[in-house]
Amino acid sequence: MYTVDFHPVVMVLVIFSINIVVITLFTMRMILTMKAYRYSAAAVSIVEVIIYVIGLGLVLNNIGEIQNLIAYALGQGAGIIVGMKVEEKVALGYTMVNVITADDSDYLPKQLRERGYGVTDWDANGLNGERQAMQILTPRKYELKLYEVIKELDPKAFIISYEPKMIHGGFWVKAIRKNRIAS
Repeated sequence: MYTVDFHPVVMVLVIFSINIVVITLFTMRMILTMKAYRYSAAAVSIVEVIIYVIGLGLVLNNIGEIQNLIAYALGQGAGIIVGMKVEEKVALGYTMVNVITADDSDYLPKQLRERGYGVTDWDANGLNGERQAMQILTPRKYELKLYEVIKELDPKAFIISYEPKMIHGGFWVKAIRKNRIAS
């Protein structure tokens, strides 16, 4: 069996770093799988497994060194945090945002449309009277900005969002693909 001899501190850093990379790749692979990016998920998985086997081999070949096991565990935890941060930056997919406002004029939908968002709006009735209801489709990378804009224009707006599983046709798909949203 082939072994690598690193200085103990270097070994800890290598094992820690390898596990951060592995868990970050694992997180990305899971997200790609859930979003149906089959081939990208498969490619990430291949790289993930190669790096995983190298890191695990380093730990198992030096199993008597407790610092290596601790570095492996700490790398696991750090990798989850890094993976989540990377996923936030990549932000694949879309978010459907439903907004209900007490302002029954067309002010909020008009302002959102001027900023490039596709807005479908209609009159609605709530417990305390007439409301304006809206649906807004946005790429996930613009989701937080959309919330900020809505809150700026109507701090009392009721906002709820979800991830659509299928999108077909309409202004939304064309406008979003052309990247018309003002960042």
